[in-house]
Amino acid sequence: MSYAAGRVIYDADSHVMETREWLDPFMDAELKSKLRPLYGRKPGRIDKILDQAKARKGDAAAEAAALENPIAGPKGWIAAGAFDPEERVRVLDQFGFSGQLVFGTAGLGPARAADDEGVLYAGTRAYNEAMAAFCRHDGRLYGVAYAPLENPERALDEVNAAIAAGNRAIMVSAGPAGDRSPGHPDFDPVWARLSETKIPFMLHIGPGTKTQPKAFQNNGRERAPDLHGGGENLRFADYIMLSFAPQVWLTAMVYDGVFERFPELKGGVIESGAGWAPEFLRELDLGYRSFSRTDPYLKAMPMKPSEYIRRAVKFTPFPGEDVGRMIRDGGADLFMFSSDYPHPEGTNDPKGRFERTMGEFPEDVWDSFYRRNFEEMMSIV
Repeated sequence: MSYAAGRVIYDADSHVMETREWLDPFMDAELKSKLRPLYGRKPGRIDKILDQAKARKGDAAAEAAALENPIAGPKGWIAAGAFDPEERVRVLDQFGFSGQLVFGTAGLGPARAADDEGVLYAGTRAYNEAMAAFCRHDGRLYGVAYAPLENPERALDEVNAAIAAGNRAIMVSAGPAGDRSPGHPDFDPVWARLSETKIPFMLHIGPGTKTQPKAFQNNGRERAPDLHGGGENLRFADYIMLSFAPQVWLTAMVYDGVFERFPELKGGVIESGAGWAPEFLRELDLGYRSFSRTDPYLKAMPMKPSEYIRRAVKFTPFPGEDVGRMIRDGGADLFMFSSDYPHPEGTNDPKGRFERTMGEFPEDVWDSFYRRNFEEMMSIV
């Protein structure tokens, strides 16, 4: 029996673990010379892991071992289907998921590190085409492209190109759109395009995520290792701040009237936790009650702020969060299942961890968490 155990499940967060050469087929020589290489210029630890994973291609015994129980197996670059799309399809068969959003891991880094706007957008185009190519192997793989909002016209061009390539969602930064709010009218063509094509926006840990301010790290103690024991990723104090950027971003989208102007716009807040979401909706409505008597923009809103969020946005909890409490507190319409595969944060049994907190909910609640909320976000009929 598959991991889904006969239930219809959509996975709202998974990843490709990019190889060093992942972007190469989608870049010309000029662009390649302007982007820093993935993983640095010299081979290192990641290359050794990739070589080990690549070596099992064509080795029936090694492939069978990797696919025996992938959700509980090794994670990262060595995981089954981490970067090989054909192997990923076999992993998806093992999971039994009806669909899976696929985000990048490191592939966007070179473009986002570029100082030149032209290189930023050209590198993003290469990334989006690579993402679409990976997911083209199976209709259950839904590629998530990226659109830098620094330049509204170029952002719209990238949205159009990403959709034309076959991507099914568009990630944007959870921070400001350059020197503007994401709710600025200059971005209305972007939100209009996503609305009319029924392509959702995505906020995901990474672009725009707030981390602990540097001054707070000056605490008289040696800095602790990150989540994976190294030096570059998430730490405890950063984890606590994961929800801050999405809250600021979503508040802007409500207050600036984007969700009112584009009632069909949908989106997801992915891998930023979700226990904060019900209280965030209450705080939005408290602010609305407190300020709407004097604020003309709030006074003109035909709906409460929380109603815009409920209509437009879904959230993915972490496996360690109490999803049952969230649903009882905020309702069954907000939350979606995700595996984070093949990232280790997804754990060796995300489904089991979620279900241990969900108790005796009726079937329609389970179905909302595993299927309907995803279908609504993705406009799957």
